[in-house]
Amino acid sequence: MTKDITPNSESFESEVLIAPQGFREYDARWLTPEHLNLRGVQKLGLGIGTIVHELKKNPPAVVVGHDYRSYSASIKHALIIGLIEAGCQVKDIGLALSPVAYFAQFELDCPAVAMVTASHNENGWTGVKIGAERPMTFGPELMGRLKDIVLENKGVARSGGSYTYVEGMKEKYLKDIAKDGKLKRKLKVVAACGNGTAGVFAPDALRAIGCEVIEMDCTLDYTFPRYNPNPEDLEMLHAIAAKVKETGADIGFGFDGDGDRCGVIDNTGDEIFADKVGVILARDLAKIHKNPTFVVDVKSTGLYDADPALKELGVKTDYWKTGHSYIKRRVNELGALAGFEKSGHFFFNAPIGRGYDDGVLTAVTVCRMMDRNEGKSLADLKNALPKTWGSPTMAPHCPDDKKYGLVDALTKQFEDKFKKGEKILGSAISSVVTVNGMRVTLEDGTWGLIRASSNKPSLVVVVESPVSEDRLHDMFEYIDGILGGFKEVGEYDQKISRKKAA
Repeated sequence: MTKDITPNSESFESEVLIAPQGFREYDARWLTPEHLNLRGVQKLGLGIGTIVHELKKNPPAVVVGHDYRSYSASIKHALIIGLIEAGCQVKDIGLALSPVAYFAQFELDCPAVAMVTASHNENGWTGVKIGAERPMTFGPELMGRLKDIVLENKGVARSGGSYTYVEGMKEKYLKDIAKDGKLKRKLKVVAACGNGTAGVFAPDALRAIGCEVIEMDCTLDYTFPRYNPNPEDLEMLHAIAAKVKETGADIGFGFDGDGDRCGVIDNTGDEIFADKVGVILARDLAKIHKNPTFVVDVKSTGLYDADPALKELGVKTDYWKTGHSYIKRRVNELGALAGFEKSGHFFFNAPIGRGYDDGVLTAVTVCRMMDRNEGKSLADLKNALPKTWGSPTMAPHCPDDKKYGLVDALTKQFEDKFKKGEKILGSAISSVVTVNGMRVTLEDGTWGLIRASSNKPSLVVVVESPVSEDRLHDMFEYIDGILGGFKEVGEYDQKISRKKAA
Protein backbone atom coordinates (compact mmCIF):
# COMPACT_ATOMS: atom_id res chain seq x y z
CA MET A 1 0.00 0.00 0.00
CA THR A 2 2.98 2.34 0.18
CA LYS A 3 4.84 1.80 -3.11
CA ASP A 4 5.42 4.90 -5.24
CA ILE A 5 2.91 6.99 -3.30
CA THR A 6 4.44 10.35 -2.45
CA PRO A 7 2.94 13.60 -1.13
CA ASN A 8 1.91 16.25 -3.64
CA SER A 9 0.97 13.75 -6.33
CA GLU A 10 -2.15 12.32 -7.91
CA SER A 11 -1.52 8.92 -6.34
CA PHE A 12 -1.33 10.48 -2.87
CA GLU A 13 -4.89 11.76 -3.30
CA SER A 14 -6.38 8.64 -4.89
CA GLU A 15 -4.52 5.64 -3.43
CA VAL A 16 -3.99 4.26 0.07
CA LEU A 17 -0.76 5.08 1.91
CA ILE A 18 -0.33 3.43 5.31
CA ALA A 19 3.14 2.20 6.24
CA PRO A 20 3.29 -1.19 8.02
CA GLN A 21 5.72 0.04 10.68
CA GLY A 22 3.08 2.37 12.07
CA PHE A 23 1.29 -0.55 13.72
CA ARG A 24 3.05 -0.85 17.05
CA GLU A 25 2.67 -2.99 20.14
CA TYR A 26 -0.07 -1.01 21.84
CA ASP A 27 -1.03 1.88 19.59
CA ALA A 28 -0.43 3.15 16.07
CA ARG A 29 1.83 6.04 15.03
CA TRP A 30 2.96 7.37 11.67
CA LEU A 31 4.78 10.32 10.19
CA THR A 32 2.33 12.18 8.01
CA PRO A 33 2.29 12.73 5.08
CA GLU A 34 5.40 10.61 4.50
CA HIS A 35 3.92 7.33 5.76
CA LEU A 36 0.19 7.98 5.96
CA ASN A 37 -2.43 9.77 3.87
CA LEU A 38 -6.14 10.37 4.48
CA ARG A 39 -7.16 7.38 2.34
CA GLY A 40 -4.93 5.30 4.60
CA VAL A 41 -6.59 6.73 7.71
CA GLN A 42 -10.01 5.89 6.26
CA LYS A 43 -8.82 2.33 5.68
CA LEU A 44 -7.63 2.26 9.30
CA GLY A 45 -11.07 3.33 10.48
CA LEU A 46 -12.65 0.52 8.46
CA GLY A 47 -10.22 -1.91 10.10
CA ILE A 48 -10.98 -0.69 13.62
CA GLY A 49 -14.70 -0.92 12.93
CA THR A 50 -14.28 -4.44 11.58
CA ILE A 51 -12.63 -5.52 14.85
CA VAL A 52 -15.39 -3.87 16.89
CA HIS A 53 -17.87 -6.09 15.03
CA GLU A 54 -15.64 -9.17 15.32
CA LEU A 55 -15.61 -8.66 19.08
CA LYS A 56 -19.44 -8.56 18.94
CA LYS A 57 -19.70 -5.20 20.66
CA ASN A 58 -23.33 -4.18 20.91
CA PRO A 59 -23.98 -1.49 20.07
CA PRO A 60 -20.90 -1.04 17.85
CA ALA A 61 -20.36 2.46 19.25
CA VAL A 62 -16.99 4.22 19.19
CA VAL A 63 -15.91 7.38 21.02
CA VAL A 64 -13.61 9.48 18.82
CA GLY A 65 -11.57 12.55 19.81
CA HIS A 66 -8.46 14.38 18.66
CA ASP A 67 -5.51 16.23 20.17
CA TYR A 68 -4.35 19.74 19.28
CA ARG A 69 -2.16 19.36 16.19
CA SER A 70 -2.64 21.29 12.97
CA TYR A 71 -3.66 18.10 11.16
CA SER A 72 -5.35 16.04 13.91
CA ALA A 73 -8.94 17.07 13.09
CA SER A 74 -8.45 16.09 9.44
CA ILE A 75 -7.01 12.72 10.47
CA LYS A 76 -9.96 12.20 12.84
CA HIS A 77 -12.54 13.02 10.16
CA ALA A 78 -10.99 10.52 7.75
CA LEU A 79 -10.98 7.92 10.53
CA ILE A 80 -14.67 8.62 11.19
CA ILE A 81 -15.54 7.99 7.54
CA GLY A 82 -13.91 4.57 7.80
CA LEU A 83 -15.69 3.77 11.06
CA ILE A 84 -19.06 4.72 9.59
CA GLU A 85 -18.27 2.61 6.51
CA ALA A 86 -17.71 -0.29 8.94
CA GLY A 87 -21.20 0.23 10.38
CA CYS A 88 -20.12 1.87 13.64
CA GLN A 89 -22.02 4.47 15.63
CA VAL A 90 -19.47 7.27 16.03
CA LYS A 91 -19.62 9.59 19.05
CA ASP A 92 -17.32 12.52 18.28
CA ILE A 93 -16.29 14.40 21.45
CA GLY A 94 -14.10 16.90 19.55
CA LEU A 95 -10.86 18.29 20.99
CA ALA A 96 -9.94 16.06 23.91
CA LEU A 97 -7.30 14.43 26.04
CA SER A 98 -6.89 10.67 25.78
CA PRO A 99 -8.28 10.22 29.33
CA VAL A 100 -11.28 12.36 28.37
CA ALA A 101 -11.95 9.92 25.53
CA TYR A 102 -11.61 7.00 27.95
CA PHE A 103 -13.94 8.77 30.41
CA ALA A 104 -16.45 9.28 27.58
CA GLN A 105 -16.58 5.52 27.01
CA PHE A 106 -18.09 5.20 30.48
CA GLU A 107 -20.14 8.39 30.36
CA LEU A 108 -21.71 7.52 26.99
CA ASP A 109 -21.75 3.76 27.60
CA CYS A 110 -19.64 3.11 24.50
CA PRO A 111 -17.59 -0.08 24.30
CA ALA A 112 -14.90 1.29 21.97
CA VAL A 113 -12.60 4.28 21.59
CA ALA A 114 -10.33 5.64 18.84
CA MET A 115 -8.37 8.67 20.02
CA VAL A 116 -6.34 10.51 17.39
CA THR A 117 -3.10 11.63 19.02
CA ALA A 118 0.65 11.58 18.61
CA SER A 119 1.03 12.11 22.37
CA HIS A 120 4.42 13.75 22.99
CA ASN A 121 5.96 12.91 19.60
CA GLU A 122 7.31 15.73 17.46
CA ASN A 123 5.06 17.52 14.99
CA GLY A 124 4.67 15.48 11.85
CA TRP A 125 3.63 12.41 13.84
CA THR A 126 0.07 11.24 14.23
CA GLY A 127 -1.50 8.12 15.64
CA VAL A 128 -4.49 6.42 17.21
CA LYS A 129 -5.01 4.90 20.66
CA ILE A 130 -7.65 2.20 20.32
CA GLY A 131 -9.75 0.19 22.73
CA ALA A 132 -12.82 -2.03 22.62
CA GLU A 133 -12.93 -3.35 26.19
CA ARG A 134 -13.01 -0.44 28.59
CA PRO A 135 -10.82 0.60 30.29
CA MET A 136 -8.26 -1.40 28.28
CA THR A 137 -6.61 -0.43 25.00
CA PHE A 138 -5.35 -2.73 22.25
CA GLY A 139 -2.26 -4.80 22.97
CA PRO A 140 -0.06 -6.77 20.55
CA GLU A 141 -2.67 -9.40 19.62
CA LEU A 142 -5.36 -6.95 18.55
CA MET A 143 -2.83 -4.56 17.01
CA GLY A 144 -1.54 -7.49 14.97
CA ARG A 145 -5.08 -8.34 13.91
CA LEU A 146 -5.71 -4.70 12.95
CA LYS A 147 -2.52 -4.60 10.90
CA ASP A 148 -3.55 -7.75 9.05
CA ILE A 149 -7.04 -6.43 8.31
CA VAL A 150 -5.80 -3.07 7.04
CA LEU A 151 -2.81 -4.19 4.98
CA GLU A 152 -4.58 -7.23 3.52
CA ASN A 153 -7.77 -5.34 2.62
CA LYS A 154 -9.90 -7.49 4.92
CA GLY A 155 -12.03 -4.66 6.26
CA VAL A 156 -15.77 -5.37 6.07
CA ALA A 157 -18.19 -2.61 5.09
CA ARG A 158 -21.58 -2.73 6.83
CA SER A 159 -24.72 -0.68 6.94
CA GLY A 160 -25.94 1.05 10.08
CA GLY A 161 -23.10 3.52 10.55
CA SER A 162 -23.95 6.87 12.12
CA TYR A 163 -22.36 10.08 13.41
CA THR A 164 -23.13 12.19 16.47
CA TYR A 165 -21.19 15.18 17.74
CA VAL A 166 -21.30 15.15 21.54
CA GLU A 167 -21.29 18.53 23.29
CA GLY A 168 -20.03 19.24 26.79
CA MET A 169 -17.72 16.29 27.46
CA LYS A 170 -15.00 18.59 28.82
CA GLU A 171 -17.33 19.95 31.48
CA LYS A 172 -18.54 16.48 32.48
CA TYR A 173 -14.96 15.23 32.74
CA LEU A 174 -13.87 18.17 34.90
CA LYS A 175 -16.86 17.71 37.20
CA ASP A 176 -15.98 14.04 37.60
CA ILE A 177 -12.31 14.79 38.32
CA ALA A 178 -13.30 17.14 41.16
CA LYS A 179 -16.12 14.97 42.56
CA ASP A 180 -14.38 14.39 45.91
CA GLY A 181 -14.55 18.08 46.76
CA LYS A 182 -12.09 20.83 47.54
CA LEU A 183 -8.85 20.50 49.45
CA LYS A 184 -8.62 21.76 53.02
CA ARG A 185 -4.98 22.71 52.44
CA LYS A 186 -4.04 25.71 50.32
CA LEU A 187 -1.71 24.57 47.57
CA LYS A 188 0.02 26.71 44.97
CA VAL A 189 0.76 24.63 41.90
CA VAL A 190 2.38 25.19 38.52
CA ALA A 191 0.48 23.60 35.63
CA ALA A 192 2.81 23.26 32.63
CA CYS A 193 1.26 21.98 29.40
CA GLY A 194 3.87 22.68 26.72
CA ASN A 195 1.15 24.41 24.63
CA GLY A 196 -0.51 21.02 24.19
CA THR A 197 -4.11 19.95 24.66
CA ALA A 198 -3.86 19.67 28.45
CA GLY A 199 -3.76 23.47 28.60
CA VAL A 200 -7.56 23.65 28.32
CA PHE A 201 -8.17 20.91 30.91
CA ALA A 202 -5.51 20.69 33.63
CA PRO A 203 -5.58 24.26 35.06
CA ASP A 204 -9.39 24.18 35.36
CA ALA A 205 -9.29 20.77 37.07
CA LEU A 206 -6.74 21.94 39.64
CA ARG A 207 -8.69 25.12 40.34
CA ALA A 208 -11.84 23.03 40.80
CA ILE A 209 -10.28 21.28 43.81
CA GLY A 210 -9.15 24.60 45.30
CA CYS A 211 -5.57 24.99 44.12
CA GLU A 212 -3.99 28.33 43.26
CA VAL A 213 -2.80 27.63 39.73
CA ILE A 214 0.14 29.24 37.97
CA GLU A 215 -0.30 28.51 34.28
CA MET A 216 2.79 27.79 32.21
CA ASP A 217 2.53 27.34 28.43
CA CYS A 218 -1.19 26.56 28.68
CA THR A 219 -2.20 28.50 25.55
CA LEU A 220 -2.90 26.10 22.71
CA ASP A 221 -0.21 26.35 20.03
CA TYR A 222 0.35 23.36 17.78
CA THR A 223 3.79 24.62 16.76
CA PHE A 224 5.01 23.80 20.31
CA PRO A 225 7.17 26.94 20.40
CA ARG A 226 9.20 26.04 23.51
CA TYR A 227 9.51 22.24 23.47
CA ASN A 228 7.38 19.17 22.92
CA PRO A 229 4.90 18.60 25.75
CA ASN A 230 6.75 15.65 27.29
CA PRO A 231 7.10 15.48 31.09
CA GLU A 232 9.92 12.96 30.73
CA ASP A 233 12.03 15.43 28.76
CA LEU A 234 14.65 17.22 30.88
CA GLU A 235 14.15 20.52 29.04
CA MET A 236 10.50 20.68 30.07
CA LEU A 237 11.26 19.47 33.60
CA HIS A 238 13.98 22.08 34.07
CA ALA A 239 11.63 24.84 32.89
CA ILE A 240 8.95 23.74 35.38
CA ALA A 241 11.53 23.56 38.16
CA ALA A 242 12.62 27.14 37.44
CA LYS A 243 8.98 28.32 37.57
CA VAL A 244 8.40 26.54 40.90
CA LYS A 245 11.43 28.27 42.42
CA GLU A 246 10.47 31.64 40.94
CA THR A 247 6.90 31.53 42.29
CA GLY A 248 7.40 29.62 45.53
CA ALA A 249 4.92 26.97 44.40
CA ASP A 250 4.26 23.84 46.45
CA ILE A 251 4.28 21.54 43.41
CA GLY A 252 4.91 21.70 39.69
CA PHE A 253 2.98 19.48 37.28
CA GLY A 254 3.89 18.84 33.65
CA PHE A 255 1.46 17.22 31.22
CA ASP A 256 2.15 15.55 27.90
CA GLY A 257 0.49 16.26 24.57
CA ASP A 258 -2.60 14.10 25.12
CA GLY A 259 -2.81 14.47 28.90
CA ASP A 260 -2.42 10.83 29.92
CA ARG A 261 0.96 11.45 31.59
CA CYS A 262 2.06 13.70 34.43
CA GLY A 263 5.49 14.82 35.60
CA VAL A 264 6.05 16.16 39.12
CA ILE A 265 8.42 18.78 40.56
CA ASP A 266 8.69 19.26 44.32
CA ASN A 267 8.69 22.56 46.21
CA THR A 268 12.50 22.84 46.05
CA GLY A 269 12.49 22.53 42.25
CA ASP A 270 13.68 18.93 42.33
CA GLU A 271 12.43 16.84 39.43
CA ILE A 272 11.01 13.63 40.89
CA PHE A 273 10.89 10.89 38.31
CA ALA A 274 7.44 9.33 38.06
CA ASP A 275 8.51 5.97 39.48
CA LYS A 276 9.58 7.71 42.71
CA VAL A 277 6.31 9.66 42.74
CA GLY A 278 4.62 6.27 42.56
CA VAL A 279 6.51 5.06 45.65
CA ILE A 280 5.43 8.20 47.56
CA LEU A 281 1.82 7.66 46.48
CA ALA A 282 2.00 3.95 47.32
CA ARG A 283 3.16 4.76 50.87
CA ASP A 284 0.23 7.13 51.30
CA LEU A 285 -2.49 5.05 49.63
CA ALA A 286 -1.47 1.87 51.46
CA LYS A 287 -2.41 3.57 54.73
CA ILE A 288 -5.97 4.02 53.43
CA HIS A 289 -6.43 0.85 51.36
CA LYS A 290 -5.14 -2.21 53.23
CA ASN A 291 -2.59 -4.61 51.70
CA PRO A 292 -2.82 -3.17 48.18
CA THR A 293 -1.17 -4.45 45.03
CA PHE A 294 0.64 -2.06 42.71
CA VAL A 295 1.81 -2.79 39.16
CA VAL A 296 4.98 -1.02 37.97
CA ASP A 297 6.90 -1.19 34.72
CA VAL A 298 10.39 -2.64 34.38
CA LYS A 299 11.90 0.84 33.99
CA SER A 300 10.85 1.69 37.54
CA THR A 301 12.92 2.05 40.70
CA GLY A 302 13.82 -0.98 42.78
CA LEU A 303 12.34 0.77 45.83
CA TYR A 304 8.98 -0.89 45.26
CA ASP A 305 10.63 -4.11 46.43
CA ALA A 306 13.20 -2.63 48.81
CA ASP A 307 11.34 0.11 50.70
CA PRO A 308 10.84 -0.98 54.35
CA ALA A 309 7.73 1.23 54.70
CA LEU A 310 5.96 -0.51 51.81
CA LYS A 311 6.89 -3.92 53.23
CA GLU A 312 5.48 -2.95 56.63
CA LEU A 313 2.23 -1.80 55.00
CA GLY A 314 1.80 -5.16 53.28
CA VAL A 315 2.23 -3.82 49.77
CA LYS A 316 2.60 -6.30 46.93
CA THR A 317 4.43 -5.13 43.80
CA ASP A 318 4.24 -6.66 40.35
CA TYR A 319 6.93 -5.58 37.84
CA TRP A 320 5.48 -5.77 34.35
CA LYS A 321 5.99 -4.80 30.72
CA THR A 322 6.38 -1.13 29.86
CA GLY A 323 3.50 0.32 27.87
CA HIS A 324 0.16 1.87 28.74
CA SER A 325 -1.82 -1.08 27.32
CA TYR A 326 0.27 -3.66 29.17
CA ILE A 327 0.13 -1.92 32.56
CA LYS A 328 -3.55 -1.03 32.17
CA ARG A 329 -4.46 -4.63 31.45
CA ARG A 330 -2.27 -5.97 34.26
CA VAL A 331 -3.77 -3.55 36.79
CA ASN A 332 -7.23 -4.80 35.88
CA GLU A 333 -6.27 -8.49 35.74
CA LEU A 334 -4.76 -8.36 39.24
CA GLY A 335 -7.35 -6.00 40.72
CA ALA A 336 -4.46 -3.74 41.69
CA LEU A 337 -5.16 -0.42 43.35
CA ALA A 338 -2.88 1.40 40.92
CA GLY A 339 -0.20 1.05 38.30
CA PHE A 340 2.81 3.30 37.82
CA GLU A 341 5.13 3.78 34.84
CA LYS A 342 8.40 5.68 34.91
CA SER A 343 7.24 7.56 31.82
CA GLY A 344 4.53 9.27 33.87
CA HIS A 345 1.52 7.05 33.14
CA PHE A 346 -0.45 6.49 36.36
CA PHE A 347 -3.39 4.08 36.41
CA PHE A 348 -5.82 4.33 39.33
CA ASN A 349 -8.43 1.68 39.86
CA ALA A 350 -11.61 2.05 41.93
CA PRO A 351 -12.29 3.81 44.20
CA ILE A 352 -9.85 6.45 42.88
CA GLY A 353 -10.30 6.02 39.13
CA ARG A 354 -11.55 3.63 36.47
CA GLY A 355 -8.30 1.86 35.62
CA TYR A 356 -7.09 3.99 32.71
CA ASP A 357 -4.13 6.38 32.61
CA ASP A 358 -5.00 9.99 33.35
CA GLY A 359 -2.39 12.70 33.93
CA VAL A 360 -4.90 15.22 35.26
CA LEU A 361 -6.33 12.73 37.77
CA THR A 362 -2.73 11.96 38.78
CA ALA A 363 -2.10 15.61 39.61
CA VAL A 364 -5.36 15.77 41.58
CA THR A 365 -4.41 12.56 43.44
CA VAL A 366 -1.01 14.01 44.36
CA CYS A 367 -2.75 17.14 45.67
CA ARG A 368 -5.12 15.04 47.76
CA MET A 369 -2.12 13.17 49.15
CA MET A 370 -0.60 16.51 50.17
CA ASP A 371 -3.93 17.41 51.79
CA ARG A 372 -3.65 14.28 53.95
CA ASN A 373 -0.07 15.20 54.87
CA GLU A 374 -0.67 18.67 56.29
CA GLY A 375 2.56 20.20 57.53
CA LYS A 376 4.77 18.19 55.19
CA SER A 377 6.10 19.38 51.85
CA LEU A 378 6.48 17.16 48.82
CA ALA A 379 10.24 17.41 49.33
CA ASP A 380 9.72 16.04 52.88
CA LEU A 381 7.84 13.04 51.50
CA LYS A 382 10.48 12.49 48.83
CA ASN A 383 13.37 12.77 51.29
CA ALA A 384 11.73 10.18 53.53
CA LEU A 385 12.35 7.55 50.84
CA PRO A 386 15.53 5.46 50.92
CA LYS A 387 18.08 7.26 48.76
CA THR A 388 18.74 6.04 45.24
CA TRP A 389 20.28 7.70 42.21
CA GLY A 390 18.35 7.19 38.98
CA SER A 391 18.58 8.27 35.37
CA PRO A 392 15.84 9.65 33.16
CA THR A 393 14.63 7.41 30.38
CA MET A 394 17.19 7.68 27.60
CA ALA A 395 16.52 6.68 24.00
CA PRO A 396 19.42 5.95 21.62
CA HIS A 397 18.23 5.75 18.03
CA CYS A 398 17.81 2.28 16.56
CA PRO A 399 15.77 1.41 13.44
CA ASP A 400 12.41 -0.27 13.99
CA ASP A 401 13.45 -3.29 11.96
CA LYS A 402 16.65 -3.77 14.00
CA LYS A 403 15.77 -2.89 17.60
CA TYR A 404 14.01 -6.10 18.69
CA GLY A 405 16.69 -8.40 17.28
CA LEU A 406 19.38 -6.33 18.94
CA VAL A 407 17.65 -6.53 22.33
CA ASP A 408 17.21 -10.30 21.91
CA ALA A 409 20.95 -10.63 21.29
CA LEU A 410 21.78 -8.52 24.34
CA THR A 411 19.35 -10.49 26.50
CA LYS A 412 21.08 -13.75 25.58
CA GLN A 413 24.47 -12.15 26.24
CA PHE A 414 23.50 -11.08 29.77
CA GLU A 415 21.73 -14.36 30.55
CA ASP A 416 24.95 -16.15 29.61
CA LYS A 417 26.96 -13.85 31.90
CA PHE A 418 24.54 -14.63 34.74
CA LYS A 419 24.73 -18.40 34.19
CA LYS A 420 28.53 -18.31 34.08
CA GLY A 421 28.75 -16.29 37.29
CA GLU A 422 30.53 -13.40 35.59
CA LYS A 423 30.82 -10.09 37.41
CA ILE A 424 29.88 -6.63 36.18
CA LEU A 425 31.67 -3.62 37.62
CA GLY A 426 33.25 -5.94 40.18
CA SER A 427 29.87 -7.14 41.47
CA ALA A 428 28.04 -10.43 40.99
CA ILE A 429 24.80 -10.42 39.01
CA SER A 430 21.79 -11.09 41.25
CA SER A 431 19.16 -11.31 38.51
CA VAL A 432 18.38 -10.81 34.83
CA VAL A 433 14.69 -9.99 34.30
CA THR A 434 13.46 -10.50 30.73
CA VAL A 435 9.73 -9.75 30.99
CA ASN A 436 10.29 -6.72 28.75
CA GLY A 437 13.78 -6.32 27.31
CA MET A 438 16.67 -7.01 29.68
CA ARG A 439 17.02 -5.65 33.23
CA VAL A 440 20.25 -6.74 34.94
CA THR A 441 20.59 -6.18 38.69
CA LEU A 442 23.86 -6.45 40.62
CA GLU A 443 24.24 -7.67 44.18
CA ASP A 444 24.63 -4.11 45.45
CA GLY A 445 21.19 -3.22 44.02
CA THR A 446 22.51 -1.26 41.03
CA TRP A 447 20.60 -2.11 37.86
CA GLY A 448 20.39 -1.24 34.19
CA LEU A 449 17.66 -1.78 31.61
CA ILE A 450 17.81 -2.07 27.83
CA ARG A 451 14.59 -2.57 25.89
CA ALA A 452 13.13 -1.70 22.51
CA SER A 453 10.87 1.35 22.41
CA SER A 454 7.33 0.43 21.46
CA ASN A 455 6.49 3.73 19.76
CA LYS A 456 9.71 5.11 18.29
CA PRO A 457 12.72 3.84 16.31
CA SER A 458 14.90 3.69 19.41
CA LEU A 459 16.05 1.64 22.34
CA VAL A 460 15.24 2.55 25.93
CA VAL A 461 18.00 2.75 28.56
CA VAL A 462 17.46 3.33 32.29
CA VAL A 463 19.90 2.88 35.19
CA GLU A 464 19.63 3.23 38.96
CA SER A 465 21.87 2.68 41.96
CA PRO A 466 21.18 2.71 45.71
CA VAL A 467 24.94 2.96 46.31
CA SER A 468 26.12 6.29 44.93
CA GLU A 469 25.91 8.75 42.07
CA ASP A 470 29.24 7.47 40.79
CA ARG A 471 27.91 3.92 40.75
CA LEU A 472 24.94 5.13 38.67
CA HIS A 473 27.32 6.53 36.08
CA ASP A 474 29.52 3.46 36.18
CA MET A 475 26.52 1.34 35.21
CA PHE A 476 25.42 3.72 32.47
CA GLU A 477 28.91 3.90 30.98
CA TYR A 478 29.12 0.10 31.05
CA ILE A 479 25.82 -0.26 29.16
CA ASP A 480 26.65 2.59 26.81
CA GLY A 481 29.95 0.90 26.01
CA ILE A 482 28.17 -2.32 25.09
CA LEU A 483 25.67 -0.51 22.88
CA GLY A 484 28.52 1.34 21.21
CA GLY A 485 29.59 -2.00 19.73
CA PHE A 486 26.45 -2.14 17.58
CA LYS A 487 26.51 -0.05 14.41
CA GLU A 488 22.70 0.08 14.44
CA VAL A 489 22.69 2.18 17.61
CA GLY A 490 22.84 5.94 17.06
CA GLU A 491 22.59 9.16 19.05
CA TYR A 492 20.66 9.48 22.30
CA ASP A 493 17.73 11.86 22.69
CA GLN A 494 19.28 12.81 26.05
CA LYS A 495 22.23 11.39 27.91
CA ILE A 496 23.36 11.68 31.51
CA SER A 497 26.84 12.82 32.38
CA ARG A 498 28.57 12.85 35.75
CA LYS A 499 27.54 16.48 36.12
CA LYS A 500 23.82 15.89 35.45
CA ALA A 501 22.80 12.83 37.42
CA ALA A 502 19.19 12.87 38.50
